[in-house]
Amino acid sequence: MHILVVGAGYVGLVSASCFAEMGHHVTCLDIDKEKIENLKNGIIPIYEPGLEEIVKRNTEAKRLFFTTDYKSSVEKSLLCFIAVPTPSKEDGSCDTSYIETAAREIARHLQSYHVIAIKSTVPVGTCAFVQHLIEDVLKQSGSNATFDVVSNPEFLKEGCAVSDCLKPDRIIIGANNDKALGLMKDLYGSFTINHDRIICMDIASAEMTKYAANAMLATRISFMNEMAGLCEKLGANINNVRLGIGSDHRIGFHFLYAGAGFGGSCFPKDIRALQAMAKSVGYEALILEAVEHINKRQKKVLAKKISSYFLKDGGVEGKTVGIWGLSFKPDTDDMREAPSLELIKELLEAKAHVRLFDPISMDNAKKILDHPNISWCSDEYETAHGAHALVLVTEWRQFRFVDFGNILSKMERPVFFDGRNQYKHHEMKAKGFEYFGIGIPSQGAK
Repeated sequence: MHILVVGAGYVGLVSASCFAEMGHHVTCLDIDKEKIENLKNGIIPIYEPGLEEIVKRNTEAKRLFFTTDYKSSVEKSLLCFIAVPTPSKEDGSCDTSYIETAAREIARHLQSYHVIAIKSTVPVGTCAFVQHLIEDVLKQSGSNATFDVVSNPEFLKEGCAVSDCLKPDRIIIGANNDKALGLMKDLYGSFTINHDRIICMDIASAEMTKYAANAMLATRISFMNEMAGLCEKLGANINNVRLGIGSDHRIGFHFLYAGAGFGGSCFPKDIRALQAMAKSVGYEALILEAVEHINKRQKKVLAKKISSYFLKDGGVEGKTVGIWGLSFKPDTDDMREAPSLELIKELLEAKAHVRLFDPISMDNAKKILDHPNISWCSDEYETAHGAHALVLVTEWRQFRFVDFGNILSKMERPVFFDGRNQYKHHEMKAKGFEYFGIGIPSQGAK
């Protein structure tokens, strides 16, 4: 098939590359000329494991192309995927202006039948709106071209997006006629040879499924963070609690980790958008409100722990705090709503000095953070130099096994705050550290 993917971000670039990997001829379009020129020259705008290799392989095989030109791209395609950003507005609702722009541009160049698939995360009713928008454009131009709009939400996790795309848990297709549905199933057939994971439904339900999935995962995280706070008050250990409840097959272990809060491009934005949708129809979404509230509170927990610790020593002012990990999760350079940003903000406001290191996201972090009290470090060991405390915020693999003897020798004071409960209290204590985790009693029960 000839496929057009509009948008060369996480979703669009990964999807386009994986479609090409399956043998299709794919054009990835973006209005950012610099980004497209870089992609033509093999420069990938985002960090995603495996993405650079798959882009290079399919570009060389002449199955994957990059352009800013709608006209030729639409004319030669059968399926057009819209995978553009849908950021939050000030009121939390979803900004679909990029969707509208892309749909208008596609409509301007329609000459024959096309399926237009919305892959971006959009509010319920967006596909219906796009349907009418394109019909209006075609009517105004006098075109007789026909088309169908379908919903095909993405479920890609940053850090393993290529794997998720090539080996999906499920593929959701929302369509209102058999022709469009048949073409979409033909496209995805090669992704599901071993097991049919294609789920077909009405368009509104498909649009809602993406929001509901992210809201459920965010709810599990916020629930565990709330339990972690209670565990600290009652002397229980959240790590043990996780083992106890995760062993129940009805609950399972996924997304049951207490930590410094969730961030990224999806969960915070989608929770706000879902609340806005509920508000628009007069529905009180109490759980969603609680999930967002708990997450905002959780992002302040590390700063609160650090402030409380140094209270007996004149406060945080003038102290040096080393931070390991800046991106919102490992295996990505995405800094959007990262918990590290809240911690750094509060430490700087308290007039502390911060030493920062992340294996991948330093360049993106530098675009956001600019302060004389920030030192940018080359590795985890340099970060520890002269530090009164170290904080693990993002659990990159290289932080799992470090030479803590070397780390200890560089620090001004042996204090470690573990925002991801990656280490064990008794082991860190044996290494000579004062250790503080999330949801773990101060005496460090095993």
